[in-house]
Amino acid sequence: MKGILGRKVGMTEKFTKDGKVIPVTVVSIEPNVVSQIKTVETDGYNAIQLATVDKKEKHVSKPEAGHAKKAGVAPKRFYKELRVDNPQDYTLGSTLDASTFTVGERVDVTGTSKGKGFQGVIKRHGQSRGPETHGSDYHRRPGSMGTMRPMRVLKGKKLAGHMGAQTVTIQNLEIIEVNTTDNYILVSGNIPGAKQSLVVIKSSVKPGKVEPKEIIVYEEEAVAEPTEEVVETTEEVAEETVAEEKVEETTEE
Repeated sequence: MKGILGRKVGMTEKFTKDGKVIPVTVVSIEPNVVSQIKTVETDGYNAIQLATVDKKEKHVSKPEAGHAKKAGVAPKRFYKELRVDNPQDYTLGSTLDASTFTVGERVDVTGTSKGKGFQGVIKRHGQSRGPETHGSDYHRRPGSMGTMRPMRVLKGKKLAGHMGAQTVTIQNLEIIEVNTTDNYILVSGNIPGAKQSLVVIKSSVKPGKVEPKEIIVYEEEAVAEPTEEVVETTEEVAEETVAEEKVEETTEE
């Protein structure tokens, strides 16, 4: 299994050559540094710790500074541990970029969903509302709390409360485009989280690879700069035009 940390930028769309539109999410990939390597011999399991986004020195605690110094990297803002099969393939202090994944791979994306605050049962759980008219006083309330016995609300009852701000994973998404020049990855569909929030892209637990889709690429045509001959010709034409205008003025007088 492999993975990388990124930041959700927003959504856009791509068009295929067979006329289909694919909604995609843009994930910005800043350099990911391997800040720690764990093995079965030392920690009981195989994993690597990735770190990204530089952190200001005044906000770095002594334990953070010591941890970063041990890896030989600058202190980072985000740290995330990922299970891997072969930790010996990674080097402490090495950097990962968008090329970790290729077009057509299936991935799972994990992020923190948007926080909605305190919400009622209709928005939070999708329950139905009561009648609007005919003297009804039941509109957006949660309804019955349960049976008479055991004289208490059973655990798991869907009630009003805090909504969102949870760790959510969307499985089996497809990598549509990988750009190492501008450091971003396009993932099919939507992913959890607000803009600029941290997301983790990992190899899908449901293995499989699809045929890369033929995406239409728009390229700007290069405009050739005028040569010296063209410039000279243009100047001559301008001079002739001015001379003709002077002759016409003299004739009119």
